[in-house]
Amino acid sequence: MAGKRREDVREEDVTGLKYFDKLAPLLARLHDVGCQRDKAGNRKLHFDQHCLLVLLFLFNPVVRSLRAIQQASELRKVQRKLGCLRASLGSLSEAKDVFEPERLKEIIAELGAQLEPIARDPRLKDVQHTLTLVDGTLLKGLPLLVRAGVADLRGAKLEAKVRLHTQFDLQRGVPVRIDVTEGISRGEADERSVLARALEKGRCYVEDRGYAKFKLFNAIVAKGSSYVCRLRDNSRYEVEQSRPLSEEDVAAGITLDAVVRLGDYKGASDAPDHPLRMVSISVAPHEKRTAAAGPPSNGLLLIATNLLDLPAWLIGLIYRYRWTIEVFFRFFKHVLGCRHLLSHDPVGIEIQTYCAIIACMLISLWTGRKATLRTYEMICHYFTGMAEEDELLAHLAKLQKQDA
Repeated sequence: MAGKRREDVREEDVTGLKYFDKLAPLLARLHDVGCQRDKAGNRKLHFDQHCLLVLLFLFNPVVRSLRAIQQASELRKVQRKLGCLRASLGSLSEAKDVFEPERLKEIIAELGAQLEPIARDPRLKDVQHTLTLVDGTLLKGLPLLVRAGVADLRGAKLEAKVRLHTQFDLQRGVPVRIDVTEGISRGEADERSVLARALEKGRCYVEDRGYAKFKLFNAIVAKGSSYVCRLRDNSRYEVEQSRPLSEEDVAAGITLDAVVRLGDYKGASDAPDHPLRMVSISVAPHEKRTAAAGPPSNGLLLIATNLLDLPAWLIGLIYRYRWTIEVFFRFFKHVLGCRHLLSHDPVGIEIQTYCAIIACMLISLWTGRKATLRTYEMICHYFTGMAEEDELLAHLAKLQKQDA
């Protein structure tokens, strides 16, 4: 049986491009990036145009591949609105060798500065630092070639993936930084090393147990920031100073609040250089499905922090918000379509990733709230002509009314 025929991208499939009028000036500064090698001056696809085409891919469910992007670039409507000529597959693929994804970070920073804080849990009002959720997620990268003699199949699978080390601003509901590395967490790609290189002042980094390392804790404090980090269930500690529990703490399941000596220090450089507080919380044990996942939970969540002035129940609440970054990863992969990589080269992946951050920020700027599936679908309906502009505006007005 013949395979299903690929549908072409048609002129009527691409609507709503007037929103790109506001994007073009924002990206205009990138126009000459990579032109140094173009001595003949005949470059047809520039960095700003390439980014606009990637954003078209992110906002239009009809444009779902590099080939579809190339087809869209042939449409007169797209060429007029995006200011580009027909882009060949070769020129789109060449982006990894020509353009500089780092230049997109300054645009992300500018958009981030424009974002107003979304509705915040009033219980977090006493947290002075910007709550920044930290975690990584894997995307399928190079095709996996399984050959005879591969001893570590799991390692081979990780070799065929890339990891997105993400910092997510909880208050604004958007990622503020994503660093792309190889899939295996080792050397320069180790999640703790990546975070240590990207630390900023005035942030409270909320981390899972993979980030638990005294050297990283010390670096965060030295930077003028704070941390709330889960510890491994079998962590060994010695209580140095117990702290009394309030009624709110007990109601929140807090079983211990203390300054502790954690683990065994191999030397002065290996020990925390600040008081380390540990909060223990009683939780429902998570049943692991496989033995490879490690021993079963003992029903206690151990959290380390350098925040000494906040109540224990609030430390627990801060950590519970870490799940928000998992929701973002699902939105990033399943809604924005970033499970499908337009390029398997690290530079191409970075460009797509940074454009996806810009897309999330644009949705937040347009709607005044964090990106959600329903709003994203409505924007996509408009871009494909299924929804009229007044219907999109009515949806956005409804959101603003709900927040009022």
